[in-house]
Amino acid sequence: MNTDFETLLYAEDDGVATVTLNRPEKHNSFDLQMQRELRELWTGLRWHRAVRVVVLTGAGDQAFCTGIDREESVQDYLAEDQDPDPIAAGPVRTPFMYNDPGTFINPKQNDMWKPVVTAVNGMACGGAFTMLGESDIIVAAEHATFFDPHVTYGMVAGFESVHLLQKLPLGETLRMALLGVNERMSADRAYQLGLVSEVVPKETLMERATWIARAIASAPEYAVQGTVRAVWMAHDLTRREAMAHVSSFVALGTQFDNIAEGEAAFRADRTDPRLR
Repeated sequence: MNTDFETLLYAEDDGVATVTLNRPEKHNSFDLQMQRELRELWTGLRWHRAVRVVVLTGAGDQAFCTGIDREESVQDYLAEDQDPDPIAAGPVRTPFMYNDPGTFINPKQNDMWKPVVTAVNGMACGGAFTMLGESDIIVAAEHATFFDPHVTYGMVAGFESVHLLQKLPLGETLRMALLGVNERMSADRAYQLGLVSEVVPKETLMERATWIARAIASAPEYAVQGTVRAVWMAHDLTRREAMAHVSSFVALGTQFDNIAEGEAAFRADRTDPRLR
C-alpha cells in the first residue's frame, strides 16, 4: 500500500494506522490533492490486513479540518471559461450532476469499514463534518470548536448537514447550519449532544484516541467489521428493515476461529476495564 503522500502523514503500529491531515498552514483544509490522496488511502487500507483500526486527526492544534480549500475551489468555481478538474466540487455542466467531495475523502463512501477513531484538535467546520459524519468514534480536545460557515458565505450547508444529522438532533443541526460563523459549538456542548464521546486535554488527545483504537484492534477483525457494518446499516434503515438484514452480518462476521479465540479470552484473566 502506498503511504508516500504530499498532504497526509501516515504511520502504523500494532494494528493501528494514524492518519494526519497535514496542511496546518491552511488549517488542514482539503484541496484536490488531499482528496485524491484520501481516496487512495481509504481504498488501499481495505486490502492492508496489518491495519485493523484508523486514528484520523489534523496537524497542529489550531484545526482538525476547516473543510474544502476555498482559495482553490471558489476561485475555480467563479472562473469564466473554466476547464475544471473532473473531481472539483460543485455542479458538473448541468444541475443534474454534482461532485460531492465526500466520495473521495470519506472512508465509508469508499467502502472502507475498518473503524475510524477521529481526534479533533481545534476547529472543525464546514466540509470537516463530512469526515466526522462517517467517523465511528470522535474524541475532542478541550479547546475544539465546531461550526458551519456555509450560509454566511452564500453557500448551502447541504452535504455537511446530512452528515451532521448522523450525530446531532435536528434542532441542533439547524442551529449550527443557519447561524454560520456567528456561533461555535464548544467541545463540552458537543459531548452533551453526542457529537463527541469524550473530551480530554489537548496534551492527551492522541494518547486517548490511540488507546481506544488499540482496544478495538485487539478484537477479531471480522467481528469488529461486521459490527461496524451492522450498526451503520441499522442507522440508515428502519428498525424492521435492519432486523431483516442483520443476520447476514452476524453470520459473515462470526467465524469459528474468532469464537475459539473469544472463548480463550473469556476463560483467561480478565482485563480491568477503564471506567468512563
